Amino acid sequence: MPGFALAPDQLEWCGELRVLAGARLRPLADKGEPGRVNRPLVEALGEHGLLARLFGSGALDLCLLRESLAYACTGAETALALQGLGAHPVAAYGTPAQRERWLPEVTAGRAVAAFALSEPDAGSDAAALRLDAGQDKGGWRLTGEKCWISNAPGADFYTVFARTTPDAGARGVTAFLVPADRPGLSGTPLDLLAPHAIGSLAFDGVPVGPDDVLGERDRGFRVAMNTLNLFRPSVGAFAVGMAQAALDATLAHTAHRTAFGGPLKDLQTVAHRVADMATRTEAARLLVYAAAEAYDRGDAGIARGSAMAKLFATEAAQYVVDAAVQLHGARALQRGHLLEHLYREVRAPRIYEGASEVQRTIIAKELYR
Repeated sequence: MPGFALAPDQLEWCGELRVLAGARLRPLADKGEPGRVNRPLVEALGEHGLLARLFGSGALDLCLLRESLAYACTGAETALALQGLGAHPVAAYGTPAQRERWLPEVTAGRAVAAFALSEPDAGSDAAALRLDAGQDKGGWRLTGEKCWISNAPGADFYTVFARTTPDAGARGVTAFLVPADRPGLSGTPLDLLAPHAIGSLAFDGVPVGPDDVLGERDRGFRVAMNTLNLFRPSVGAFAVGMAQAALDATLAHTAHRTAFGGPLKDLQTVAHRVADMATRTEAARLLVYAAAEAYDRGDAGIARGSAMAKLFATEAAQYVVDAAVQLHGARALQRGHLLEHLYREVRAPRIYEGASEVQRTIIAKELYR
């Protein structure tokens, strides 16, 4: 039973992406410095035309990209997703001058983008952000801190969300396009469990003007939420790709590893665990692609569907990868093993772009609306 009714050309493309990711992109990912932007990898994504598909192709295409890359190379998947997350506000809300300046560089892999929303005290509660945009000579000066920012401090520009109207909650936030070389902007790398490029940013009176605004003043929260509604299902696709890789590895291992007089697959407890892994992976895939298609059609209830897809897929992937480690035994804990890698990678998606608890809150609010 197919998990999702993709057209033959889509299935063929996904297969080609897996081969490309394993043969051409994973070697570049393996050579990267942990915790730093891997520019050769980003450039390769541009050379193969993958970054250009981030803009204008829709949520379904984005999910296909992310699942296929994640299956064979999580590093390539993450590099691609971060380019999209950081630059989507420019594509969707930028002025012609902003788009002309940055989008060709992003799609070619020559410019690295970043989405700077989270702060030390405003992560999932994005409306509580404090980065201050104080008015100054027809523009603003940004003062404060951002934290947990992917691609920081190595990005070339940041989509930054700052408070232009005090005490206004979500209504007083403005989105700015801030090049990395602006005076007063500095950053520090952070060391996380999964060695992604991530860091904090310090804004010491960073100057921005009307030409740097993305969208409208005090309407930046809409820019952030619309971006997240697009990318949340694709976070689920990333999770599905990892779950499928873990499931396939487990099927191969349990079919050939012998214990207690026969292959592991003949033990009912093993077979039932694998059945659960496969069922959760398939259910997650269906939710993810249903949410992506709904987004592309412009259906009502996009926020709820996106939250459901992200919640279920990331939680399911955590279960599948953990079960795969258990069924592989000690070998899965060895540094460099596929499952050791996936075990570190799979934890973060349950937190970023809105933790699982936030997704449940969104779903409940939409149900009672």
